[in-house]
Amino acid sequence: MLGQWAAAVLVAVFVSPYGWEGKVRALHLHVQTAVLLGAALSVFPVMLTRLHAGETATRHVVAISQMLWSALLIHLTGGRIETHFHIFGSLAVLSFYRDPKVLLTASLAIVADHCMRGALWPESVYGQLHPEWWRFLEHAFWVAAIDVVLVVACRDALRELGERAGRQALAEATIEEELALRVGQLDAAVREVHAVRGHVEQMERLASLGQLTASVSHELRNPLAAARTAHAFVQRRLRRVETSPTDPRIARFLDIIDRELQACSVIISDLLDYAKGRPPRRTPCPLKPLVEEAISVVPRREGVRVHIQVPDGLPVPCLDREQFRQVLVNLIQNAVESIPAERSGTVCVHADALGDGGWSLRVTDDGPGIPASLLERIFEPMFTTKLRGTGLGLAIVKRLVQGHGARIQAESDFGHGSRFTVLLPEASLP
Repeated sequence: MLGQWAAAVLVAVFVSPYGWEGKVRALHLHVQTAVLLGAALSVFPVMLTRLHAGETATRHVVAISQMLWSALLIHLTGGRIETHFHIFGSLAVLSFYRDPKVLLTASLAIVADHCMRGALWPESVYGQLHPEWWRFLEHAFWVAAIDVVLVVACRDALRELGERAGRQALAEATIEEELALRVGQLDAAVREVHAVRGHVEQMERLASLGQLTASVSHELRNPLAAARTAHAFVQRRLRRVETSPTDPRIARFLDIIDRELQACSVIISDLLDYAKGRPPRRTPCPLKPLVEEAISVVPRREGVRVHIQVPDGLPVPCLDREQFRQVLVNLIQNAVESIPAERSGTVCVHADALGDGGWSLRVTDDGPGIPASLLERIFEPMFTTKLRGTGLGLAIVKRLVQGHGARIQAESDFGHGSRFTVLLPEASLP
């Protein structure tokens, strides 16, 4: 626009006097027309393109202004036929909008200009006072012809642009999906690294704790044994006294001492069992007598019945009798203790042969069950839901079971009971 403005002023200074008067070169009224009307045609569309770029109204204003620029240049050159080609150049420039409606607006603007000026001032358009009547139709035909070509070009350009945009959008979507996948994989890898690191740190702490526990438990076992011996001696002497102690609390406190010493002994035994560990010494071991022996060791609870459902005809497996008895004792005792004290309950010990040659042992109870959030952690060392306990019982059970080449799994229907299943492979049979 600004370039056309400067060109129009130069044309008005150097070309218009010869174009309109033929011989005299002098400043003409057309110079004022080029300066003032050119400013009006340039400043307004330039402001719109700076302030409201890309809007539909801006495009149509630019189209009308550009076509009026063609009309002004035709006027300044005295209607020279060469200047009419500026119309085609203007339409070609406007086709870069790729909007056929803009070309239609531009065409209507130039047609209206030619129609009005051709009727009122034909010399300004055609350079003649009395042009042929069909000159208007000739110009309109060429404008329509170039419009058809440019509309087809706009349509093809829009289709190509749409295809290119589609390919670019597909490529960007693919890149985003791949990036999201890589980010997800990276996050998973980071979480796995943190989990492994945490597991390693936990194993290191447990290893250190195991060494410390074994040392401390070994050192405490002798003083504890001495305390229990002294307590048993005091109880025997008090029973030999013909009369009961004057203070009735003495007998109650002695019972408390005996119970707590027994609890300390159990804790130290658990710690030593978990810390020392030894490979199993396998011998043929009938299963039903072993279950009966384990049940006899578990303290009785009023209202809790323990049923044995172990067939007599099961194959005799090769087990470490002491280790597997400890497995059964821990599982049965946990099942008995899981039943609330305010109600009765049932614990069942099942054994079945499996189709692959191995066999399974199940300990079930009808207690309150284990929440799903805790079920995954019950075999972790030092994890317990009991008010009193070391949290090593099930950890010891899992290690002893795995030492036999077997596996143990826990299932629970929260509110209805739990089931612990030991699965031994065929290799455990002689």
